[in-house]
Amino acid sequence: MTLILNTWIFESDVKSGTKQADLVDRVAKLGADGIEVRREYFTDLDSELPEVAKRAKTNNLIVNLSVPDVVFEDDGSLNPKLDEYFKEGQILGLKKIKFNTGHFDRFTGDLKKDFARFPLDEIEMNVENDQTAVSGKVSTIKTFLTAANSAGLTSLGYVYDMGNWGFTHGDAEQAAKELAAFTHYIHLKNVINNNGELTTSDDLDRGMFDWRALLKLLPSDQYYALEYPMATDAQISSQIKLFKDEVGA
Repeated sequence: MTLILNTWIFESDVKSGTKQADLVDRVAKLGADGIEVRREYFTDLDSELPEVAKRAKTNNLIVNLSVPDVVFEDDGSLNPKLDEYFKEGQILGLKKIKFNTGHFDRFTGDLKKDFARFPLDEIEMNVENDQTAVSGKVSTIKTFLTAANSAGLTSLGYVYDMGNWGFTHGDAEQAAKELAAFTHYIHLKNVINNNGELTTSDDLDRGMFDWRALLKLLPSDQYYALEYPMATDAQISSQIKLFKDEVGA
């Protein structure tokens, strides 16, 4: 079992000016196996990317990157920024990089040829169910990854984001069943439904999802990440313990 802490956990600190590089040591002290940095949280990529990599190496931590951008543009073309994102990933020394699928339904190229320029043997590429009507659907993700596998791009995978199924009003259980074979990474967060108003919970045990039951539908040998804001390190530690006690780590 590999547990990652997504830096959304430290949202209040980031908003107050804390750099993600300064969170690396903290993640290590909390006992996680790695850190998932968010591209939108960087303010100076040139200085921060190598610093995250340096501190992660010192602490023997895995680094993953969440990129809030699509693989396929509105017209179906491949996002021209992907090359830049992978270069940033190489500086970070990434294990995994995560995007949203976008409009693969309009793609007319050759997947194997078009993806050959990316260092997929070095950095695993994943797509996640986000909170949009386009990329937050089982059919979008399944169609893309099925086509990618058929093209020989078998290393491409899926990030099952539990909480996002609440915001898209999707069926989290059915999604787990249909996408389990593609799942390489699991983002854990619960969602509170207060008379139709949805908010992200700060406790896995509080919300609309039975996270324990959903995990049983998904591969148990993949990466997991906690991805929801928490107020204190004590709370983070308690949530890590809650998760590890369940998965038997």
